[in-house]
Amino acid sequence: MGSDSSAKYIHMVQHLIEECIVFNMSKEECMEALSKHANIQPVITSTVWKELEKENKEFFEAYRKRREEKSSASASTSSSETATNQGQGIEEIILLAASRMNDDDDE
Repeated sequence: MGSDSSAKYIHMVQHLIEECIVFNMSKEECMEALSKHANIQPVITSTVWKELEKENKEFFEAYRKRREEKSSASASTSSSETATNQGQGIEEIILLAASRMNDDDDE
């Protein structure tokens, strides 16, 4: 992989992590989703996530706190229902990201 394609790949992983955050997913849920739906190795997702945390400490502290508050408040929501909805959203996002990367490569 050349440096340009490596940078594009990392940028794509970053974008997918950001989309996981929109779906209020934890780091572990994001790693699992990207592994399953985008064939991205968990170690890559974890590494990019950690770098994002370093660059955005305050955001991730607030995000973690908000997730904890939501999880305790929404204990009545079915976790399998939530996982299904997250999986469907991630699949759509991955397809869009992949098609955009292919469009970029064609130019």
